[in-house]
Amino acid sequence: MKISRGLIALILTFVFNVSLSAQYLYKDEVIFNPAFSAEIEKLGLELYEKTGISLRLIMLKELPQGMSIVDYEKELMKEFSEPTILLTFSENNSKVDILAQPASLYEYFDKKQILSPVASAVQAFVMAVFYSDGFSSFKEIASSYGGTIIPLLAQKAKEGEVLGKYSGSMFNGYADIAEQVAKSKGVVLANAVGSANQNSILVVKVLFYGFILYGIFMYIKRKLFIRGQKIE
Repeated sequence: MKISRGLIALILTFVFNVSLSAQYLYKDEVIFNPAFSAEIEKLGLELYEKTGISLRLIMLKELPQGMSIVDYEKELMKEFSEPTILLTFSENNSKVDILAQPASLYEYFDKKQILSPVASAVQAFVMAVFYSDGFSSFKEIASSYGGTIIPLLAQKAKEGEVLGKYSGSMFNGYADIAEQVAKSKGVVLANAVGSANQNSILVVKVLFYGFILYGIFMYIKRKLFIRGQKIE
């Protein structure tokens, strides 16, 4: 059977695109969105060309049985020889992690900040007031904020919007890491999203602040009521 040149070209193009898409969105068992893949590839490629560091996103449906997300990342890291940062998400396990090799790469980005479940300083302070049991824990809780992934992942999504939540939160985190690494290396990324990826985080902050202010008001009201009862 003869195969036309056009068909051969189409097959080669398909193979090339599949190969390309596996560079920085290294595994995707969740999103399957060409636009999402293209944005990750574009940013990942530019970061690698300018810094020599590969930032790879792993989107898993579920971790292998009996394996933690860190163990999985360590096994996967054996596939790479160049300096690599892995941002890994497992949907069914509700886990997110960042692993860098060599360890010196952690100097270029703030892992604790990126993976913080708290979006803002005000939110962190209020949580510290309510949940700390001493000065050391207060200081730790109050200083842990600025998360660009988990605050969005934690939001409820309507049916049909879950994948959008996943792609938005993971792209936020990916872009945050890329921009921090680039800044540390003294380079500028043309494909950086800058403050644009903070818009969705801002929405989370506004909603949370409303809840927090209401909570503080009710807390103070209750304290005053109890004090009034004691006086009587």
